[in-house]
Amino acid sequence: MVKQATAKLNRLRIAPRKVRVVADLIRGQKALKALAVLRFTPKRAAKPLRKLLESALANSKELGLDEKKLYIKKITVDQGPTLKRWRARAMGRANTIQKKTSHITIVLEEKNES
Repeated sequence: MVKQATAKLNRLRIAPRKVRVVADLIRGQKALKALAVLRFTPKRAAKPLRKLLESALANSKELGLDEKKLYIKKITVDQGPTLKRWRARAMGRANTIQKKTSHITIVLEEKNES
């Protein structure tokens, strides 16, 4: 039985397609290297992803996993609920504005040295 540490972030107010760009940078990497990559990534989604990865690392310590052997097994970015807003336009019309949210899940696992 392989132990896995997970962390979830729901309803992040950044569109999923923007978060996926940053998530693709760290998918499959070692956890500590991914933290360094996120620290120097100039995208807005990098900070919440870094905090979520730190949370997953803290969860792994509770399970007794070795921090240096951990890698990101799976990171998923799904779309959450959309906030629908209206913007006034000319001649009494209105256009919809969709403010999208993201659900992010990170799964960490120990890599076997065999």
